[in-house]
Amino acid sequence: MLRSQCVRGLAAAALLAALATVPAVGAHTDTQQATSPDPAGKNLTPEARYNRRYPQPVQVGYLVGLPMLDEQMSTLGFVREVVRKADGKIVLVVPYRALFGWASVDWGRKVVAVPLEAVAMIGRQVKAIDFSNADFAAAPAYAGGGTVLPASETIRVAVAR
Repeated sequence: MLRSQCVRGLAAAALLAALATVPAVGAHTDTQQATSPDPAGKNLTPEARYNRRYPQPVQVGYLVGLPMLDEQMSTLGFVREVVRKADGKIVLVVPYRALFGWASVDWGRKVVAVPLEAVAMIGRQVKAIDFSNADFAAAPAYAGGGTVLPASETIRVAVAR
């Protein structure tokens, strides 16, 4: 019994000595973040912010029909189709209405093209991260153009929590 107490005491002393020699991790990371020129990423381009959100492969057919959410997690509309424009950019076509966006009636809706770089997946929902309610209201009505992507095509969509 005395031997086991000595072993435990020595193990505890060795552990404390090891912990005392390790530098504090939090202090190093805080200093590193504070010296970063743009820790929040506010001055980045939409493409750079999109790449920081860990884009994952998703089939287009999975996106069609998903609700588009705003900052308050309110439904603005549902993804109608995914289109590749002539310049190569991908947009999600969403019939938008500020009030009662969750309703299935298309009356009073404006069809808006939301850039793929401005959205992120949250489970089985799409959240407009860099596209505010004011952006939806100010966006021109989508008049078509571009190529509608087939449901079997895979694109990369950002992920959010």
